[in-house]
Amino acid sequence: MSRITDIFGTMVFDEEVMKDKLPREVFAKFEKHLNDGSELPLEVADVIATTVKDWAEQKGATHFTHWFQPMTGVTAEKHDSLMNFAGKSLIKGEPDASSFPSGGMRATFEARGYTAWDTSSPMFIKEDTLYIPTAFMSYSGDALDKKTPLLRSCEAVDREARRVLAALGVRAGKVIPQIGPEQEYFIIPKSLYSARKDLVYTGRTLIGAAPPKSQELDDHYFGQLKPSIKAYMADLDEELWKLGIKATTEHNEVAPSQHELAPIYSECNIASDHNQLTMEMMKKVADRHGMRCLLHEKPFEGINGSGKHINWSLSTDTGLNVFKPGADPLNNTVFLLFVTAVIKAVDEYQDMLRISVASASNDHRLGGNEAPPAIISMFLGDDVTAVLDALEAGRTEVAASDRAMTTGVQVLTDFKKDTTDRNRTSPFAFTGNRFEFRMVGSLTSVSCPTYMINTMMASVLSEFADILEKSGDAEQCARELAAKSYTEHKRIVFNGNNYTDAWVEEAEKRGLCNYKTTAECMPEWTAEKNVKLFTSMGVLTEKELYARQEILFEEYCKELNIEALTLIDMIAKDILPSVGEYSAALAESIEVKESVLGKDVCTFDIRSLKEIMELSEKLSEKTADLRAIAATEPSYKISDPVSTMFCSDIIAAMDDIRQYADKLELMMPRDYWPIPTYGDLLFTQKYE
Repeated sequence: MSRITDIFGTMVFDEEVMKDKLPREVFAKFEKHLNDGSELPLEVADVIATTVKDWAEQKGATHFTHWFQPMTGVTAEKHDSLMNFAGKSLIKGEPDASSFPSGGMRATFEARGYTAWDTSSPMFIKEDTLYIPTAFMSYSGDALDKKTPLLRSCEAVDREARRVLAALGVRAGKVIPQIGPEQEYFIIPKSLYSARKDLVYTGRTLIGAAPPKSQELDDHYFGQLKPSIKAYMADLDEELWKLGIKATTEHNEVAPSQHELAPIYSECNIASDHNQLTMEMMKKVADRHGMRCLLHEKPFEGINGSGKHINWSLSTDTGLNVFKPGADPLNNTVFLLFVTAVIKAVDEYQDMLRISVASASNDHRLGGNEAPPAIISMFLGDDVTAVLDALEAGRTEVAASDRAMTTGVQVLTDFKKDTTDRNRTSPFAFTGNRFEFRMVGSLTSVSCPTYMINTMMASVLSEFADILEKSGDAEQCARELAAKSYTEHKRIVFNGNNYTDAWVEEAEKRGLCNYKTTAECMPEWTAEKNVKLFTSMGVLTEKELYARQEILFEEYCKELNIEALTLIDMIAKDILPSVGEYSAALAESIEVKESVLGKDVCTFDIRSLKEIMELSEKLSEKTADLRAIAATEPSYKISDPVSTMFCSDIIAAMDDIRQYADKLELMMPRDYWPIPTYGDLLFTQKYE
């Protein structure tokens, strides 16, 4: 394995490389563009293009591509030769805009779209290609991607946060939203993956009985890495480090064959690009190792699914983290105001937070006893809650907590505890100097949940800034605002166990949303308050909002339909024929035994045959029901109740089929069962 310092960022054309290779006056103009958004002259772009072309060719690149994030959920790229690369081709590209999801913003005959160079995210080389991070928009300027609203949201929260800080006399040239997305994933043998149509077509197992051993013993979590997994992780680290991705933490997760990778915190737009690259590299490196990386949120029923926890904070260019409590949080006005702004934002826009993580795949995970429930709430911890309670009550002091951790063992060093415990069941938890959004699914692009949080926060800060700028005493006004916000929105704060039925009942009493499926929450995309939120902050136009609603709902319906068609295919072509083959063999065995030993000697075999035949008959009936549902052709429009009913019917029918298929699996001899089992997939000896 290479030394980190030898390879880190070697394939990235970042600011340090630019400063070293560009003429001083050109780099100065580029820096000015980054700092104040001023126009980047074409002649400057030409010099940058020539320089990056030379650099890329020296590293073996032959092509370049505008790398963008359309609304497909994956990245897109079109490769061109570096031969004629110049400033124009650096700044602008022209992919076909009508062939990507547009929610009606583009028609088939309106094909023109543009990719625009995102100068805030560095170019990089992957394989033989120079990658240029870009935004993607239509000929009429509509955002057709996930990056554009993220960039807009960064500007919005920067603008409004600086207004608040300026009113409080705090100097800041820029406020930067930062994230650190922790990525969970499963690794299984590629040969077994290829033998399961459901994994290949949908990313999850649509049938599968529980193995004798699962995660009951908690022995996989933080367990010793298997040699093959350790080798995979080392290879993955090298690939990520070359791309400047600060992959730092890796370990076994709770479920067998499940793992996690976490990067060091960084600016949210770059972190979003890095997470897309991380997911891509996870799959490519796994393939090289004879493995398959599963990023579906719930690939195995009854076993922990995978999330992507987004750690989010706001920091200034002067090094101030607005969420750092400090030694005296009750008198830290910046901390109090910004934390209560988050509380207000999460409460007022809890529906949008749920939408930001909504998908057919993540619906399987949310609400299980390993992920936050679909109910949005916030964990603050006892200390911060006590501080805010004191602020609300008008007290000037709060009891100090004992932070000393005494181990009681002489050879163990005593240490200072953190200001909060961790609540793994909370969807949105304060973790000392940032918030952790734990509902995000492992497949989800971090762009959407991040721009949701940024926009919500920008809106509340804008409201606060309007009040502060008119007040005679900004400090006192800020404390009153913070107390008022906490009083009005503390219903969203819950420091207990989010997994209990009691919390579901309590949340309903508090009036909190509980959208269990994507179909339930998706209509809220275009609620009046949410349209106002995004349009007033300049993050999404009304047209772009409605388009995203249509795109995501159509994607949800189609994913469920693909699952239904896959399950029908598996039952009809694999499971039922194999059950029929075994039934015939069992019947023949019974007949032979009875001819030799007489009647009433095969009671167990006869009972088994009868039960198998009954189950297979039920399985056949339920599959026919699902086939009839899948044969209908709804519009996939959010306004069409037939489409919503179509989705709920498919989910119910697939659940019915699974019951009978899983019972049959437990009764069938291994040699007759046509697909790898959970035991094969999760506990194969190949990776011991």
